[in-house]
Amino acid sequence: MMRRAFLRVSAAGLLLAVVLIAACGGNESPVVRPAPPPPDSGQSSAASNLPAPPEPVEEPIVVPAEPVPDDAISSASLDDLNRNSPLSPVFFAYDSSDLDAVSQEMLTQNSEVLKTYSTWSITIEGHADERGSAEYNLALGERRAVAAQAYLVSLGISADRVRTVSYGKEFPFDPGHSEEAWASNRRAHFVITGR
Repeated sequence: MMRRAFLRVSAAGLLLAVVLIAACGGNESPVVRPAPPPPDSGQSSAASNLPAPPEPVEEPIVVPAEPVPDDAISSASLDDLNRNSPLSPVFFAYDSSDLDAVSQEMLTQNSEVLKTYSTWSITIEGHADERGSAEYNLALGERRAVAAQAYLVSLGISADRVRTVSYGKEFPFDPGHSEEAWASNRRAHFVITGR
C-alpha cells in the first residue's frame, strides 16, 4: 500500500511538473501593448504649446554660367590665339627671375583671361638673352617660367593647367645685340596649348 501511495504522489508530482513546464512555455515574455490615447475633446495643453511646423522653403534654381564665353577669342584656332595672344609676356631684369610690380600686374591680367577661359591650358616658356653659357641661360629661363607659374597659381589658376619649359637663349624675340634687344629676350612667354 505504501508503494501505491508513493506512486500516486510521484505521479502527481510528475504531472504537476509537466503542467508547470507547459505553462511557462519557454523564455518568451508576454507582450505589453500601450493603451490607446483617450479621445481628444479639443487641444490639450501640451499640444497647444508646440510651435507650428515651418513652411517648406523653395530653393532658387541656379543655372551655372557657361564655362567659356561665346566670342571671337573662344572661337579662334590655337594658331590664331597664339599669333594674337590675349596673354602678355612678362619681362625680367638682367640675370634675375624676380617679378617686379609691372610683371605682377601683367600676370594679374593674364590670370583674369585664364579665369574667363577656364578650359585653357598654357605653357610658360622661359627665355634669356644671349649673354652667358647655354646651360646657365637654360637654368635662368626655367627659374623665370617657374616664377611666373607660381604667381599665377597664387592668383587662383590651377597648377595642372600651367606647364613650364625653358629655351634659355635659343629663341630670341629680338635677334639684335643691344641692351634693348636683350631686354626683349629676357622674358616669360605664354603659349595657349589646349582649350
